Amino acid sequence: MYSVKSLLEKLEYTCVCGDADTAVTDVVYDSRKVQEGNMFICIAGANVDGHDLIDEVAEKGARVLIVEKEVQIPKDKELTVIRVADTRYAMAFIAAAYFGYPAEKMKVIGITGTKGKTTTTYLIKSILEHAGRKVGLVGTIEAIIGEKHIPANNTTPESFVLQDYFHQMAEAGCDTVVMEVSSQGLMMHRTQGFAFDIGILTNVEPDHIGPNEHASFEEYMACKGLLFKQCRVGIVNADDVHTKTVIEGHTCTLETYGFSKEADLRAEDYELVHRPGSLGVTFDVRGLLDLKAEIATPGKFSVYNALTAIAVCRHFEVTIEDMKAALLKAKVKGRIEMVKVSDDFTLMIDYAHNAMALESLLSTLKEYKPHRLVCLFGCGGNRSRLRRYEMGEVSGKLADLTIITSDNPRFEEPLAIIEDIKTGMAKTDGKYIEICDRKEAIAYAIDHGEPGDIIVLAGKGHEDYQEIKGKKYPMDERVLIQEILDERKVR
Repeated sequence: MYSVKSLLEKLEYTCVCGDADTAVTDVVYDSRKVQEGNMFICIAGANVDGHDLIDEVAEKGARVLIVEKEVQIPKDKELTVIRVADTRYAMAFIAAAYFGYPAEKMKVIGITGTKGKTTTTYLIKSILEHAGRKVGLVGTIEAIIGEKHIPANNTTPESFVLQDYFHQMAEAGCDTVVMEVSSQGLMMHRTQGFAFDIGILTNVEPDHIGPNEHASFEEYMACKGLLFKQCRVGIVNADDVHTKTVIEGHTCTLETYGFSKEADLRAEDYELVHRPGSLGVTFDVRGLLDLKAEIATPGKFSVYNALTAIAVCRHFEVTIEDMKAALLKAKVKGRIEMVKVSDDFTLMIDYAHNAMALESLLSTLKEYKPHRLVCLFGCGGNRSRLRRYEMGEVSGKLADLTIITSDNPRFEEPLAIIEDIKTGMAKTDGKYIEICDRKEAIAYAIDHGEPGDIIVLAGKGHEDYQEIKGKKYPMDERVLIQEILDERKVR
């Protein structure tokens, strides 16, 4: 049993009726899971409002309701109703209390930004573990708790799920958590109920603006800025033109990183590294630390990701040698993930699935002056057609050859999606071929790879499925590549 008063101990509330001294058997926010004696938190979602389900949950035996609106209580039920200003905000604090404030038992690092969050979380995890810490991770791809990997539904999970993860991490002996913090997660109070030890801003560009997301770029930036009112130390990108706007009103101490001479931790003398089958960069770190670093992923944005990780790990007194070794070894599934298939050309898998990400990736790879830059991609069905035109145009402009294929057609016809991509391609004079079957398309790219080529399989990244007409079929590009190579050996 859980005392209602103890679950609400860090919240302001009004007991509308009943008794706040009562106890409950459990806490739920999904009406389908309500059982006798539960506390039910009424959340107003995009499609369903928990306040409209009070008769249903009362019938199932709910004892306590947490509400933010006036509600009608069934006359034949004895219920305690607690009113708060915002039930999502309240749920975060109730969840923290329910699980015994697990975040207080660990150091918590939160990363927000338009790009780079996923890669940076894995870099930080890699460095800290190399230095002997036990690190949990929460992000776009998965949550990692010890040896357990839990596929993600949201970049930043609902507050109750997040606190559950924290609890499991503390129980598993983790002393640190590194997590991605989305603007929507901040807007919906999923990260309330605890303080971040370190908050990070990677960069900001217009994104996630539209229905059920953010009303404007200004709102998007303001929501990202909430992290710097919930952390003790903020580490922010000195080179990003939007940083000052995002951190306005911050309550944390601040450090900066970047290429700028004014940055507290800065990168200098950055050089491209191109070896058979792999790409990387070297750079000098100056300011708060002095070291020469190398990372096995390409481009300037990789330097930013590495600088961020170095800036964080400095606070954990990680040795320079540990940092250097871990940076060189760190890999992130589906984020510029090199797959060795030949000494003659370089093949990689990347999650770039919109025009902005694809343009950034292809522009970076062109710096390595490949013999040819080959881009294989498709676009998801039941999504904006504009994205298809834009991605077709970007690839047509930047790639020497585009291989147009299928990617999660969902309830649309793959060939219809390909036609939309070709509409964008037609604005350029870029060469392309279309091969609808993704495995056949990858086989073509490998079979026709030329010495010095860089081949990008874009769009799927970490995904290990293909979604067709409501069903997810197993499809992992790493597996497809291995099958193709094995088939070639048999011939």
